[in-house]
Amino acid sequence: QVQLVESGGGLVQAGGSLRLSCAASGRTFGSYAVGWFRQAPGKEREFIASISSGGEGSYYADSVKGRFTISRDNAKNTVYLQMDSLKPEDSAVYYCNAKFYSREYWGQGTQVTVSS
Repeated sequence: QVQLVESGGGLVQAGGSLRLSCAASGRTFGSYAVGWFRQAPGKEREFIASISSGGEGSYYADSVKGRFTISRDNAKNTVYLQMDSLKPEDSAVYYCNAKFYSREYWGQGTQVTVSS
């Protein structure tokens, strides 16, 4: 069982930065690939970025490529999402997701609001 807790969301002006954290419980977190997703009101949840279990590989949605960076520290059981050059359209609830074969867990989400 893995429990995920996101933090770091908040209100920021356009062009600003935030760093989200996804802290996990469980001794096997280092075996999980982790992704960040977001959901804006009235829209479907969308993929933002993911990172492999060991951190060697990362992938980004085109909408955030070059602005967001995903990283992880398995010693701290934490995955980060550094978000720079934020835009109002980045406003959403951000969720982290951990996946290992058929096992999949979601956090409760953290709100990010970018003002213009």
